[in-house]
Amino acid sequence: MSFSISGKTAIVTGGAGAVGLAIGRYLEDKGANVMFADNDESALVREFGDNLEGGNIRYFAGDLREKLCVSNLLSATIGAFDNIDILINASLNIMQSNALDPDDASIEALLQNNLLSTLRISRQVARRMIEQAHENPDGEAGTIINLSSIAARRTHPDLLGFSISIVAIDQMTRSLAVALAPHRIRVNALAYGSVMSSSMRKALKDNNECRNGIIGNTPLGRIASASELAEAVHYLTCDGSGFMTGQIMTVDGGRTLVDPVASPIH
Repeated sequence: MSFSISGKTAIVTGGAGAVGLAIGRYLEDKGANVMFADNDESALVREFGDNLEGGNIRYFAGDLREKLCVSNLLSATIGAFDNIDILINASLNIMQSNALDPDDASIEALLQNNLLSTLRISRQVARRMIEQAHENPDGEAGTIINLSSIAARRTHPDLLGFSISIVAIDQMTRSLAVALAPHRIRVNALAYGSVMSSSMRKALKDNNECRNGIIGNTPLGRIASASELAEAVHYLTCDGSGFMTGQIMTVDGGRTLVDPVASPIH
């Protein structure tokens, strides 16, 4: 059983965010070539600078909701590293939504970013992986990992749109896994709970009630670091998980195991 991904090429969407960046950096540390993709070009430049020629890191700035932009990302990745072996869909948006407001556009926006963009890039990358597989008939053709959330099982009244998009991502993961299995492509998802990202740190600043609420409802009694998610993603990318596909792997400190009802009446 091998956990090596040395020499493989990964695309990480949402690569300028705390989670995507941690995942990409971790894969780079394990010897992978990594293309960080994000629509926030200034954040990518701040992180990586301008001169990356010759190394195993590149970045791509663009709106991946656009089909042409996705095609350009694939071309840039192939131009830099020849192949695409791993796709990490880490570009998740979260926003509040009003279930009773007919003019609330957040649900449509979340479905467009979290679901449809993820599906579009997964399809295009899968086609590239299938082309590569014809040249290498042995072993795995590629692996796709979608970041998901425990919001599919633990929802909140103000997160209707986000929860719907996450449920859809989980089912898309299962459906793509079945469709792509004959082509030797594995598809899995990583559902996570609270992670200490920059947005989480900002939200919890001077808000001990919220912090205590999260920790109190997490059996392991803490908030995860982004690097812990990166380690789980690494497992899903390597041969050590070679018989896993269509699975939603949960990393939440046990939070989904806890009944939120305070009184044990059932």
